[in-house]
Amino acid sequence: MFTIRQILRLYALGKGTKYISQSTGVARNTVKKYLYRYVLSEKTIGQIEAMSDAEMSRLFLIKERIEASNKRLSDLQPLLPSLAALLKKRGVTKYMVHEKYLQQCPDGYKSSSFIEKLNDFMQMGKSSLKMTHKAGDKLFVDFTGQKLHLVDKLTGEINDVEVFVAILGCSQLTFVTAVHSQRKEDFILGCEKALHFYGGVPQAIVPDNLKSAVTRASKYEAELNENFAAFAEHYHTFGFPTRTYKPKDKALVEGAVKIIYTTIFSKIDQKVYHRLEDMNKDILFHLQIHNDAKLTGENYSRRNSL
Repeated sequence: MFTIRQILRLYALGKGTKYISQSTGVARNTVKKYLYRYVLSEKTIGQIEAMSDAEMSRLFLIKERIEASNKRLSDLQPLLPSLAALLKKRGVTKYMVHEKYLQQCPDGYKSSSFIEKLNDFMQMGKSSLKMTHKAGDKLFVDFTGQKLHLVDKLTGEINDVEVFVAILGCSQLTFVTAVHSQRKEDFILGCEKALHFYGGVPQAIVPDNLKSAVTRASKYEAELNENFAAFAEHYHTFGFPTRTYKPKDKALVEGAVKIIYTTIFSKIDQKVYHRLEDMNKDILFHLQIHNDAKLTGENYSRRNSL
């Protein structure tokens, strides 16, 4: 049963039958047989992990053929690894993946059911410890990938402006401001404005490995830019950059960025701005609405959770 569990974990990670066979030493046809029974069982990897060896034996080693109770599900399951892999390509959305799926299975699931099953598959085998944030502990900061724009009043020239985002780990209270660039002066200005917005100083400021904050990135201990280090010391805090190749270290601020694209960027894009001050005035207006909105599934907002 240990080998079967190993096969299922590798399948959940998107590995093909050839790779699984080579990794476990089990014949490829036997791997396919186990995966077929797993698909028809309609159980999640978590449910199977919770089963005893005796229960798994009845499910996987029984000689009688298991009848498929859900043809759509049995058609979808073998496609999930390749469909999930499509999401790694830039610009590909889950709705686009659903359209690709329907090309192969015209009578397949509607988008909502498909996305639910795709999400379930992508979480399989990914054990993850939820990070617990203490109040006042860390302030996560970054620049958005997308930019806003100023229009020169005289020439009509369109100039990009960077958008600085900060979010408190515990309350998720968010701060947003537009600055002229990602240079260290503008990055530090964004951090300073964030501290004044929050009315306090966290134990640590956590930037991504930006050149404006970090001189040398590292998987273990990054070297801070002298200016940013001096800024942190002035405010009696310290910089604690995210580790390289550790995306979960910055998941909170990246999640905030995705949300403000909808709650703030979509509103700002409806107007033409000539001055950064006017843009930031409107950003603060929409930011207040964002912070006062109740969190999904909760009866409190980001501001109320302080």
